[in-house]
Amino acid sequence: MSRDQLLINTIRFLSVDQVERAKSGHPGMPLGASHIAYLVFDRFLRFNPKNPKWINRDRFVLSAGHASAMLYSLLFVMGYDLDLEDLKNFRQLGSKTPGHPESFLTPGVEATTGPLGQGIGNAVGMALAEKYLSSYFNRESFPIIDHYTFALVSDGDLMEGISCEVAQLAGHWRLNKLIVIWDNNKVSIDGPTSLAWSEDVCERFSAFGWYVQHIEDGYNLEEIEGAIRRAMEQKDRPSFISVRTHLGYGSPKQDDASVHGAP
Repeated sequence: MSRDQLLINTIRFLSVDQVERAKSGHPGMPLGASHIAYLVFDRFLRFNPKNPKWINRDRFVLSAGHASAMLYSLLFVMGYDLDLEDLKNFRQLGSKTPGHPESFLTPGVEATTGPLGQGIGNAVGMALAEKYLSSYFNRESFPIIDHYTFALVSDGDLMEGISCEVAQLAGHWRLNKLIVIWDNNKVSIDGPTSLAWSEDVCERFSAFGWYVQHIEDGYNLEEIEGAIRRAMEQKDRPSFISVRTHLGYGSPKQDDASVHGAP
């Protein structure tokens, strides 16, 4: 087993163990999308777990806050101030690992998320702040502010109206250091997304002026890495990457809505 696969599986199963211990939570997305979050942190994100508020760190926003167990597992593996006891206390009163991420409680959590679509708005705001601060402070050969903002979003996030509003703004403002990655698993808590949704999401973002890519083999790490590298090369537009994944990947309930939000 490769180092990548070992770490991805570790994040997956720390996540589902948290949910199982708490008898509450959302195991589907951690099983289906941990490899994406891991790849962003391992290959691209500039961060310092000993100084999580370093001003020029890259930002990672988990817009799909219901997958909080995945984020806590990832932060633990990456060396942030979380230990196994914190993971064991997932969803317990007073813990550092609440059911949905809280930016003021957990080191490494950039945004309080949970209401679907909110994290996309947070990420656009962060990217706008980077663009303004870099224009104000940077001088030739002295890029004081030059960080990226990554957001991992779900089907539910993109069903919300706020995702359209902020995506339009991001395209209009040409926020080229914003990269949104869609966990495109085609399942919601009610069942297949086709029950309520049929639009071409990639075309929507393209119409808003984004650089859009789609990866059909959503578990090919090289393809995902290549797409992110191309996104980081954009100079005048934000990037949207659709990654075709499977809810509850590898479990007996893969692609079944029942794995979305139940131990």
